[in-house]
Amino acid sequence: MKAVIDRIEGELAVLLMGEDGSVKANVPLILLPEGCREGDVLDIAIRKDEKATVEAKDRSKSLIEKLKRKGQDKEGIFQN
Repeated sequence: MKAVIDRIEGELAVLLMGEDGSVKANVPLILLPEGCREGDVLDIAIRKDEKATVEAKDRSKSLIEKLKRKGQDKEGIFQN
């Protein structure tokens, strides 16, 4: 995906994306390559991290199971 730096406002760059430039995103300058200026065209790539996604889901599931076990002897939202 391509984006154009429309303007820089303080510590943020306003990026225009999409076929007609109608999608705007505010991005901290620290995330952009050094030396970027207004009018520069950027190549934006976003990738899903499958491994990290599975790990996060596993951690959440584990925490929910622990809460359920803790709440078995108490009345609450996890009571069957």
